[in-house]
Amino acid sequence: MDHDLVVFVPGILGTRLTRDGKDVWNQSLQALLGLRRPGRALEGLTLPPGIGDEAPEEPWALGSDRLLKSPEALPGFVASMGYPDVRAALGLTGPGGGGARREPHPRQYMAFPYDWRLSNRLTARRLRDRVETALAEWRELAPGVYPEAHDDPPKLILMCHSMGGLVARYYLECLGGRDHTRALVTLGTPFRGAAKAVRVLTGHALEPGHTVTRAFERALSVNERLAGLARSFPSVAQLLPRYEAVLREDGDRRRLLTRVPVPDLPTELVAEAFAFHRDIDEAWERNQAGRAAPPYRVHCFAGRAHPTEHGVVVRADGTLEFTTRLDNDGDWSGDGTVPAGSALAAWTLEREDDALWNGERHSGMAGAESLRHQLGAVRRGRPARLMLDGDTAFGLQVPELAAAGVPFTIRATGSTVTERTLRACLAPPAGDPAAAPEAVPLLPDGTGGLTAELTAPAGTWVLRVEADRPYGVCHEVVTVAEL
Repeated sequence: MDHDLVVFVPGILGTRLTRDGKDVWNQSLQALLGLRRPGRALEGLTLPPGIGDEAPEEPWALGSDRLLKSPEALPGFVASMGYPDVRAALGLTGPGGGGARREPHPRQYMAFPYDWRLSNRLTARRLRDRVETALAEWRELAPGVYPEAHDDPPKLILMCHSMGGLVARYYLECLGGRDHTRALVTLGTPFRGAAKAVRVLTGHALEPGHTVTRAFERALSVNERLAGLARSFPSVAQLLPRYEAVLREDGDRRRLLTRVPVPDLPTELVAEAFAFHRDIDEAWERNQAGRAAPPYRVHCFAGRAHPTEHGVVVRADGTLEFTTRLDNDGDWSGDGTVPAGSALAAWTLEREDDALWNGERHSGMAGAESLRHQLGAVRRGRPARLMLDGDTAFGLQVPELAAAGVPFTIRATGSTVTERTLRACLAPPAGDPAAAPEAVPLLPDGTGGLTAELTAPAGTWVLRVEADRPYGVCHEVVTVAEL
């Protein structure tokens, strides 16, 4: 595996979208949240109706040639810390011959940035075209770098964050990629979807339940615009949960989205989500006929330390309640965005313990220091194991949108948090280090958790929470807007 071609596939929000070299997403989001010319803010992002699995033409086409380097977010749905050091996180600066350290050949690694608004079917086709050309070129070069490549032709190692794992699965099973692939590594991939997609698509991305003060209620007028934007992205529909994620207020059984209509959630989006995954499942069954295991190994990294929305309750009056627990049975944790059960590659792993559980949050899992040596071990074909340790991991509850200058509350949970010292701080916007507030301690809230209040000016901030005895750290993106 050390001589294979490593391909990194980022998640939703993980690629910088541009027009004429200028960032489109961040500027539009800030204008939208600030309620300044919201219509114009969406002009450059919204896709035309009925685009399906096709590529957009002008004026809807955007550049997508670079991984995201700085944090960005779609509040109420998903955030990304960016990918500042992907090569190191993937273990691509490992030891060479004789114990000396060396950089891998520059053609041995490639990132696959893409327009994450578009259908994952289209993106998978583009991935196929890119990686199979790159693999053919690497196979010509590899024997001169790695002697073992003479007898064992290089294959692909696909390392995927979040939605990138769905793109890779479609490529592997529906487009013939399994014949060229040695390993699939997924980091927080929502194989069975995420309830947060229901939230944003129904116009509930920002809710009073997320708020600390009434100032946020002014932002609720943004919800329908955010929903309209998200509904135009085929990729977001393909992230809807396909597990039993819906409860009626007067019922006692969880049901599929196809069984219980959810107000303001277009039925055609639900149908598309289930059709997308059905395509993959049926292709997997055909490809696996007569096989005990797939021709590639699967390494599934997933989080289960944080409170995570799992579903939606439809009340009798048609209003919706998004909940972290659908009943009193089972483990309802996750990585803050993707439920643990959804991130488990249950289509191939026989046991839950076959996954590599960790305490990272979804937004920064791909670049987490705690995962770096495990990813390097996977690339070299060595055992990797990172099980969640209840003594070191702690969960965070963080508002995804805050009002500039208004205190907001964060909360830490876990079996040992009240026995440890936790401190929180916000990393400043780029180029303004003097704006960083000082770290503040989290204090007992009387219910078994720790809380702190933070305040920041408008911008996109990175929350950092550190714990001692034993040491642990969590990061999350917080959007602060002029509300």
